[in-house]
Amino acid sequence: MSAKSNNIAIRLILAVSALLLVAPCSMAENAADTTLTGGNESIAQNESIAQMVDAQAEKEESAINPKEIIFEHLGDGYGWEVPFNHHLRIPLPVIVWGTDGLHVFSSSRLAHGEEYVDGNATFKIAGKDSKHKGKVVEIVDGKEIKPWDFSITKNVCALFITVILVLWAVLSVARWHKTQGHKAPRKMVGFMELLIMFVYDGVIKPTLGDKAKKFGPYLLTVFFFILIMNLMGLIVVFPGGANLTGNIAVTLVLSILTFLVTNIFATKHYWKEIFWPEVPTWLKAPLPIMPVIEIFGMFTKPAALTVRLFANMMGGHMIVLVLTLLIFIFASMGPVVLGGTTALSMVFSVFMLLIDVLVSFIQAYVFTMLSTIFISLAQDKGHEAHPKPQEN
Repeated sequence: MSAKSNNIAIRLILAVSALLLVAPCSMAENAADTTLTGGNESIAQNESIAQMVDAQAEKEESAINPKEIIFEHLGDGYGWEVPFNHHLRIPLPVIVWGTDGLHVFSSSRLAHGEEYVDGNATFKIAGKDSKHKGKVVEIVDGKEIKPWDFSITKNVCALFITVILVLWAVLSVARWHKTQGHKAPRKMVGFMELLIMFVYDGVIKPTLGDKAKKFGPYLLTVFFFILIMNLMGLIVVFPGGANLTGNIAVTLVLSILTFLVTNIFATKHYWKEIFWPEVPTWLKAPLPIMPVIEIFGMFTKPAALTVRLFANMMGGHMIVLVLTLLIFIFASMGPVVLGGTTALSMVFSVFMLLIDVLVSFIQAYVFTMLSTIFISLAQDKGHEAHPKPQEN
């Protein structure tokens, strides 16, 4: 019995020893499996977060930026946008004077932010973060330098097209009367003559009197130039779409022309009323209060012409663009919202477009009328021009 008891005791000791040896190994294997599983889960979670970030970035890139689209459309550019294809443009010639001389090339070489090497010079269109944003710059030693830019941009090209259309419209009327005599014109020529007589007989002749023939050609040219520029800006496809009268540089030049015509052909009485007006002497000397006010008024007139035409046409274009963009903005809110707002936005867009056609004519008419009034004020000959009434 003692031998059997000893054998049983030895077996129990061996079994317990085996358990003590196997348990740590099993626990280590379980810990290793847990660590691997946790690591895999962590990697999968990080990949999921990365995918979400990428998706969010793609969504932000594809999202519509109304501000960028509006100001890109209203601004100038080195190409002509193709409707319904934001990335495709009709190239225009780029003419710049860089550090090593004159360079002429197509704007297509600078598309999508690409750099173009012409000889020893490298050019590109400056990005959004540059102080020369949207302009052609030359890369010199890693720095952006603005060259002398004489490029035919969208606005410049549209200006040339407008000049050609004005010449064609006016000369077609002259050619008709030269070949057909007093025969009544038809179609386009008849419509042009209707506008000419409307402006000349309704504004220029009643205001300027015997001076109407002298200043009539300039005033009629200004009227048709502004009218055609306004209407061309409402057309989406080439050669329309350029926002010329929404560019303050264009309206400023037109106002300066009126300022020069007004003051170059002004009478002596006009200048006398500016520097020595008929007011009490203490308002003229020793402090020239009234002369300063009159001189200031000379420059406020062209300033008013500039801002009036620019603000009205810029505001009209902006409203139409905003109403059109509402369709694409609401598209991201679901089909229910999109269906309810698309029709409304389209109706308002068409309505505002028709209003813009009317505004285009009104602004050309108002600019011509105010220019006529300013010129007539400078043609005043004073009291000596009016004969004194005879006494009975």
